[in-house]
Amino acid sequence: MDHFPIFVATNSARIIVSGGGDAALAKLRLLMKTSARITVFAADAAPEIAGWAAEGKLTLIPRAMDHGDAVCARLFYGANEDEAEDARTAELARACGALINIVDNLGDSQFITPAIVDRDPVTIAIGTEGAAPVLARAIKADLEERLPQSLGMLARIGKTFRRASYALPFGRARRDFWRDYYFNAGPKAATEGEAAVRPALDTLLADHLNREARAGHVAFVGGGPGDPELLTLKARRALDEADVVIYDRLITPEILELARREAVMIDVGKEGFGPSTPQERINALLVEHGQSGAQVVRLKSGDATVFGRLDEEIEAVEEAGIGWHIVPGITSASAAVAAIGQSLTRRGRNASVRFLTGHDTKGFADHDWKALARPGEVAAIYMGKRSARFIQGRLLMHGCDRQTPVTLIENASRADQRVIETTLDALPATLEAAQLGGPALTFLGLAPRAAVALAPTIPAQEFA
Repeated sequence: MDHFPIFVATNSARIIVSGGGDAALAKLRLLMKTSARITVFAADAAPEIAGWAAEGKLTLIPRAMDHGDAVCARLFYGANEDEAEDARTAELARACGALINIVDNLGDSQFITPAIVDRDPVTIAIGTEGAAPVLARAIKADLEERLPQSLGMLARIGKTFRRASYALPFGRARRDFWRDYYFNAGPKAATEGEAAVRPALDTLLADHLNREARAGHVAFVGGGPGDPELLTLKARRALDEADVVIYDRLITPEILELARREAVMIDVGKEGFGPSTPQERINALLVEHGQSGAQVVRLKSGDATVFGRLDEEIEAVEEAGIGWHIVPGITSASAAVAAIGQSLTRRGRNASVRFLTGHDTKGFADHDWKALARPGEVAAIYMGKRSARFIQGRLLMHGCDRQTPVTLIENASRADQRVIETTLDALPATLEAAQLGGPALTFLGLAPRAAVALAPTIPAQEFA
């Protein structure tokens, strides 16, 4: 992020625009929405600018900008549409302490003006670091369609009511009240006109003051394989409402960004054969925050019901008398098999698929190796990197073909996803050479479809 977004106070602030053509007009149409004192320097200003000056909306000085003209200015816009003149006037403004923006010159500007969705006092700024103005305008157009015009009116009235809302306890009680206002009671009242909104607020506050505090609750949420676009709508809503998010090691930063800024974020990562948060500690955290009245999201990678020790956590929460529910997620096997263009089951090949773990609490996990070794069997092996040699040995011992295809998918669904094709015979050597650093899922009995172009596939021989 090269430009940090802020909202600059413009009430009575002095803003200068140097230039009187199309570039200046574009900036002025936006700046005149503010309460700033705008001064335009232009020897030959467009008729629209002269008209705005006549109406008292800005001050027009019909000459080029000179020394001292930018004294006490907060912002300066160079809109001369002439490189040399923009550079000259920007230097004058800089000497007076103003922040500089030169139209269509990102390199010499100290700030940029984003695309803006205006529902005053609700303002949404959209920036692309100057890289894609067309994209910013497209996002603006999309938001303009989504946000009702009444939103600004609701926000203005709500602003005058903030002190009255302090009668509610700080935190969730107030958030529930304002959510109810902006997404339920407020819009309904607005259909009857602005005069109906304030009485609706008074009624809503009385209703919330008489409500019992919401009990603590735990949502066990599947965070999916890593791509935030693969989160379910229910998962997004749970994150938006959470007071506390207790998350696993494999949850990506992009998904954590979706939680509210005020939420307490607690990392309880576990790593096979490595540093881990004890399960007892995780259980205790769930109970502690649930009993405090918090809405807790226990965020697990993939699907919460697959190799997530979910039952132990549910039992701890139930024993403490805390309510809970499960939000399913896309398990890594689903994302990984999509990456190689295959299906987990296929008529005439396999009528079932096994989800296995490479290790459990006692070490390498044991399975029905005789059944797995049969031709046509398909298995998705989670946490199988360190147990690869053990798995290979057990399968070969029970007669599995050495040339059985094996596919490894590292960081399934993420930008740095890797697909590695090998065989059971070459599995340990391929893994060692590949130096996998991220989470990986192993498919026994599946090779990438020949025509798949969804992800780069790395043949085993490259690791020989």
